[in-house]
Amino acid sequence: MTNSLQLGGLYILMAIMLVLGTLMSRRERFASRLGVALMWTTTFAAGFVLFTFRDDMGLVAQRLRAEATGAPVQEGAEIRIPMALDGHFWVDARLNGERVKFLVDSGATMTTVGREVAGRAGLTAVAPGYQLVRTGNGMVRVATAQAETLSIGSIERRHVRVHIANDDFNVLGMSFLSSLRRWSVEGRWLVLVP
Repeated sequence: MTNSLQLGGLYILMAIMLVLGTLMSRRERFASRLGVALMWTTTFAAGFVLFTFRDDMGLVAQRLRAEATGAPVQEGAEIRIPMALDGHFWVDARLNGERVKFLVDSGATMTTVGREVAGRAGLTAVAPGYQLVRTGNGMVRVATAQAETLSIGSIERRHVRVHIANDDFNVLGMSFLSSLRRWSVEGRWLVLVP
């Protein structure tokens, strides 16, 4: 901390000396000298801000990329998922190694995938037959299966129960979210903590 303060103070002192030296050596009108002083001051202020936040620039770049592409940001073990333009949180996950795009829905009890995704991921129903479950869109027939792995970034869960539905809509529900130490919505970000 002290070294950082000393470097910052040295940087400011050098900037002031350079600006004053430039102003004293010029034989121009005051307005012209003032313009040069403002240019140098702005240049050194921008440099000082970049120097001060040099450790955070990687995080800023990650967040800008996340906003532009919708890709999650990994901060240590924590994963931050940006809100999509439609106001929902969408996440790319791996189900038994297969890439699947899920809508994150804390109102859904079970993680549910469509038949096509279930086939690609090698899921088979644990019990024969279907059951009826109530969803926000009405009653849906589903079969119950168990996924070997379900992972989002570095967060992986094994032996996760999932439902297989006839539609092609994939929902990441509480069967996954409740396995986390913490999950929350912070502004426009969904935060997952394993």
